Amino acid sequence: MRRSITPTDSDEKKPQFEFPKTMASPSSTFWSPKEKKLWTVALMFGTAVIYTARTIMPVCIVDVAEEMKWDKKESGTVMSAFFWGYMMTQVLGGYLSDRVGGERVLLVASVLWSSITFCTPLIIQLSTYTPFPIYVIVVFRVLLGVSQGVHFPSTTSLVSRKVHSDERSLTVSLIATGANCGTLLSGSMGSFLMEQFGWQKPFYVIGCAGLLWATVWYRCLIRGHRTESPRLGAKAMDLNSNINTSTPVPWLKLFSHYSFWALLVSNYCSNNGFYILLSWLPTFFHENFPDAKSWVFNVVPWLVIVPCNIGGGWVADRMIKAGFAVTFVRKLIATVLFSGTAVFLVLISYVDSYFSTLMCMTLAIACCGFYSPSLSINPVDLAPNHAGAVFGILNTTSAIPGFVGVYMAGYILETTKSWSAVFNQTAAICVFGNIIFLLLGLPSASSDFSVIYSCLQCFVC
Repeated sequence: MRRSITPTDSDEKKPQFEFPKTMASPSSTFWSPKEKKLWTVALMFGTAVIYTARTIMPVCIVDVAEEMKWDKKESGTVMSAFFWGYMMTQVLGGYLSDRVGGERVLLVASVLWSSITFCTPLIIQLSTYTPFPIYVIVVFRVLLGVSQGVHFPSTTSLVSRKVHSDERSLTVSLIATGANCGTLLSGSMGSFLMEQFGWQKPFYVIGCAGLLWATVWYRCLIRGHRTESPRLGAKAMDLNSNINTSTPVPWLKLFSHYSFWALLVSNYCSNNGFYILLSWLPTFFHENFPDAKSWVFNVVPWLVIVPCNIGGGWVADRMIKAGFAVTFVRKLIATVLFSGTAVFLVLISYVDSYFSTLMCMTLAIACCGFYSPSLSINPVDLAPNHAGAVFGILNTTSAIPGFVGVYMAGYILETTKSWSAVFNQTAAICVFGNIIFLLLGLPSASSDFSVIYSCLQCFVC
């Protein structure tokens, strides 16, 4: 790949679109290298636990549905109900994090979602004594989504305030890897506990793990940081030193520009594919390969996504430090994300063997791992002072396919009995998202078409 195909440094200094100066990158104190490692690891573990709580229901849904006598539409309703609540607190979580500190918001939220997860088996059991049991379960799934909705906006707010701009891609990717590890744990540990002790046991274990993380988060990081604990070194600073409490979020500026809307649309398209795979993958393999070991197809795809997530963030930071334009880097990685997912989803319809199907599914999910260094990092690129609030808007659009896409997949399956129909329409949405982001996402001074050509040339080569 030649440097000549990318926008030049001088181009990068004269963007077509700029946010007000109040949205420039914070100039106050950042985490030291030691602090950054500690907080990143803690956030990664927290993200892992929160994702085990989020994904354990899809892992157990076959057994739960059999016990509760649900069809696929009802199973889809229960799984998608999480996202109804998840989208409600995205903007609020980001706003509060930018004002009072993401670490405090994360603490309160973790106690709530851990408690709900622990009580889920009891809630399902008690719901059978009510006239409408599925509605009772849906309400608590919505509450679980409400409590988890603040997590990523709060994390983004922390990173934007405490991490240097040329280190954020890798930091965000490492934290997001926790989501992949959490999905991996729910698929492996959850499958084992479910098969050995029943589907209720994973919920109890995950609920306790969440409460344990909240305790460590408070005692070792929040309280320890406030008292300048030796764990963080002598240079520990006040966490709230970078919080922006005076400058309002320029919502009009955001919503009046095409690049922000392009980001929302592409983000919807990307998460549509991810959530459909996340929610329906166990059911797909149970129906098409009933003799397959559940721990294999619940583990292998999410094991491969981890190096893609970390590697994508590392490559992005290296390219930016080497002088490549941020716009070019984000669009290049987004092209791998969308195109790779679409291609392998379509191929699933043309293979018959278990091994070939597992490989295609694994590679499709692996391509989803490039989400963090391409789309998820955009709020920090666009508005570092208000990254939490902006990410809240972004993640709200992420939650919509969680209930629309997941429910529609169940509806399509119930009416057509065709998995190919689900995968092909998901692939088409991915292609549409790629086109929108290449044409309208992240503006630069150089021609958008030259950036698109450069991205496609690198992808093909």
